[in-house]
Order: sequence, then structure tokens, then C-alpha cells
Amino acid sequence: MFPLGTVLFPYMPVSLRLFEERYLVMLAKMLEAEQPQFGVVLIERGQEVGGGEHRFQLGTLALITEMAGGEGFVAVNAEGGSRFEVVGWLDDDPYPRAQIRFLEPLEWDESLRSLRDDTEQAVRRALAVASEFTEQRWASVVELSTDPLEACWQLAGIAPVGELDQLAFLGAISMEELLTTVLERATDAAESFASAWSAGPGPNSTDTLPGDELEDDR
Repeated sequence: MFPLGTVLFPYMPVSLRLFEERYLVMLAKMLEAEQPQFGVVLIERGQEVGGGEHRFQLGTLALITEMAGGEGFVAVNAEGGSRFEVVGWLDDDPYPRAQIRFLEPLEWDESLRSLRDDTEQAVRRALAVASEFTEQRWASVVELSTDPLEACWQLAGIAPVGELDQLAFLGAISMEELLTTVLERATDAAESFASAWSAGPGPNSTDTLPGDELEDDR
């Protein structure tokens, strides 16, 4: 398991630099498997480095797609796979481990096409407005997969919202729920940015704006 400060979604990429001894040991263990993978969960409290963090229970498998060595670290690229729920944390030995159960995969239904299109429009608008305030990881014109199922998860992954909103997306029990929730939160985010824009700079220029937490330097 790898606790992070961001949520990983199915079909979304994640890039890591592993330098802590415990995660290098974990990587060596994973590479013994035919398909190296690890679980990603969001940190509730604490930091990614050093251990001792508190973790949320929902997560996503990360399937390793590429690795490269660096000076004092290993760079790992992976892609989100199946969702899971942690049913019990095990002792770190020396890296985080857990017992998990997989969540039912969401299924695409063509009747959701209109809702999917509305959601994409809302997410792209939110990204466009957000980019006026702070650099975003994803551009409003980012290309989505031609597969509708993959594209729905990608919309959840690029929406400029906070981590708790992302966690709500990850826990959706139907594709309709996922798209509806992303649509609502993206619309709220766009309106929040637009309101801040029209109001001009506040007395505290360091205030955090919606979507700032998407920045990821790892």
C-alpha cells in the first residue's frame, strides 16, 4: 500500500519517486510478481514521508507501467485499476500493508450519454475558470479516452476539486451516481472560482482557492 496526498482513479496515471527505504523494499517485493501493482489510498492526516500517517479506507490499485532509476530514487509510472476498500490494516513490515476487498466495477450504459456530455462540459468549464487563478495539472482541452467508461473516470480525475470530493467520486456505486456527483462538484467549483474572480483579490492573497490541492510535485 502507498498512502498519498491525492486520490488515484481507475484509468488515471500516477507518477512517484521512491526514495524511502521501506518503499524501495516494497518495490523489490512487487517486482517478484508477474504484474507488479500496489494499492493507493488517500492520507487523512499526516505526511507521505516518514510514516505514521492516518489513511482513508477507499483506494485504487496502481498497475506499474514504467520504471527508471535515478540518483537516490526510483521513478515509477503506474495507471489506476480496480477500486477497493480496506477491511483491515496490517503492521507495517516495513511498508504499509492491508487486507482489502474489491468494489464492484462500474458499468457504462449508453442511456447516460447526455449526462456524460453535460459532465464533460462542466469539468472543462471548471478547469478553464480555475486556470485563471492557479496553474492546473490538467488543461481544459485535455483529450479523453474514446472508451466511454474510461472517459467517465478520467473526468472524475481531472475535475478541479478537493481531495474529499475526489474520494466521494471514488466511492460511487453506479456510473450515474459518479457522473451526477462530478457534474455537481465541478459546477460548484466553477461558480466558486467565478465568484472569486468577480470579487477581485481579497485581503489575504494567500487564501487557498478550490483546486489548488491538485498541484503534485512528486
